[in-house]
Amino acid sequence: MEEDDVTIREQNFHSQVREYIICFLLFAVLYIVSYCIITRYKRKSDDHEDEDAVVNRISLYLCTFTLAVSGGAVFLLPFSIISNEILLSFPKNYYIQWLNGSLIHGLWNLVSLFSNLCLFVLMPFAYFFLESEGFAGSKKGIKARILETFVMLFLLALLILGIVWVASALIDNDAASMESLYDLWEFYLPYLYSCISLMGGLLLLMCTPVGLSRMFTIMGQLLVKPTILEDLDEQIYCIHLQEEALQRRLNGSSSHTYTRGSFTHQLNKELDYFRNQRNKLERRKKASGWEKNLLYPMVMLILLAGTTISVIMVVLNILYLLVDETAMPKGSADRGIGNTSLSTFGVAQAVLEIILIFYLMVSSVVGFYSLRVFEGLTPRNDDTTMTTIIGCCVSILVLSSALPVMSRTLGITRFDLLGDFGRFNWLGNFYIVLSYNLLFAVVTTLCLVRKFTSAVREELLKALGLDKLQLSNSPTDPESGKLSANGHQKTL
Repeated sequence: MEEDDVTIREQNFHSQVREYIICFLLFAVLYIVSYCIITRYKRKSDDHEDEDAVVNRISLYLCTFTLAVSGGAVFLLPFSIISNEILLSFPKNYYIQWLNGSLIHGLWNLVSLFSNLCLFVLMPFAYFFLESEGFAGSKKGIKARILETFVMLFLLALLILGIVWVASALIDNDAASMESLYDLWEFYLPYLYSCISLMGGLLLLMCTPVGLSRMFTIMGQLLVKPTILEDLDEQIYCIHLQEEALQRRLNGSSSHTYTRGSFTHQLNKELDYFRNQRNKLERRKKASGWEKNLLYPMVMLILLAGTTISVIMVVLNILYLLVDETAMPKGSADRGIGNTSLSTFGVAQAVLEIILIFYLMVSSVVGFYSLRVFEGLTPRNDDTTMTTIIGCCVSILVLSSALPVMSRTLGITRFDLLGDFGRFNWLGNFYIVLSYNLLFAVVTTLCLVRKFTSAVREELLKALGLDKLQLSNSPTDPESGKLSANGHQKTL
């Protein structure tokens, strides 16, 4: 009997070590990828080792850790769905015994823990540490900046806890709720993270429909459109004439010392604009037939199909919510992964759900940076400050942490939320969940209708030649040096 107990303890020990190693390897891969992404956009600095360089390096490491946790949150639900289907398909396979319910639950708990750590500790620390200079009268250095950072974090924690305490006291004023107000770990942090999750869900609800319609524009810019009733040679010839005219004006202005520098700068800007337009037209002219007539329509059909399927699944989920209470998103404490399939059509539907989850995440990020409120956070290659990178990492962390909750709330998947993701208070509110589904379906449909009606209108104007009423597409007016009303040049 004692030998059996020892054997069980050894198996549990080896299983625990194996799970730690797998989690470490997965996170190491995410960390390396995140570091490569951030260093691509981070503004290059000199090699001089000073105090600011050390602070920037520490903030860079914290941002990399946060972005890696965001990647883990994005892959969390797809990894769980495909693991469940693999265990169903190969229940006795020796080589996938490491893929079990304990590992999946451990990943969910780690992502939840690190998300809270990054959101409430690491990112505020990175921002305050980057902006700190030390208290007045104290000796300057790293220690003084660390001291100021911890003081700011303490004051911020008091402010947030006070706001949560007042809000919870106003919402729930019964005796049990009043007693729980003094419980930090069991009440404050889960309640605070639930509020953050709700804000992330609302941010996804605002960004995803915009991103779904914006994806068509982005892919239209990356791919070559078919040439329908367009004479590319004529357009290239007209732009070439405009380039020559601008070049003559630049040569004439350079010979006069009294010419204003701002006017010359505007002419150079116009010349660059026309050159870019000519390069785009030449690329369209040199593109092969399959790229113009096959690849572009195929990609657009794939995007349209993905968006349509997402809206249809949300509409079906609304009907399920009205007739069946089991459609409500809920958490699960069951560690039995691989017992039953959560997809009606098996592996095919599971793969479709995973594709839709990634598609919604990409669309939400695109929609986030397309909103005017967050345009200032758009990263630029080798020219993004650390403050902007911190803002981007926090935004992506909020979006990615809310992605599993949104996917389950919208009915994209039937996989129950595990760990702390299923403990959010608002998930049990029928009216919030129903309103969330209705808003997503309505707003996404309106964005797509507006997008396609405007695109069809522009193509009709091009086909009829009415777009040539404006003779130029220059962004500035060379005579006045100001932007015209519609952003184009008024006259040649």
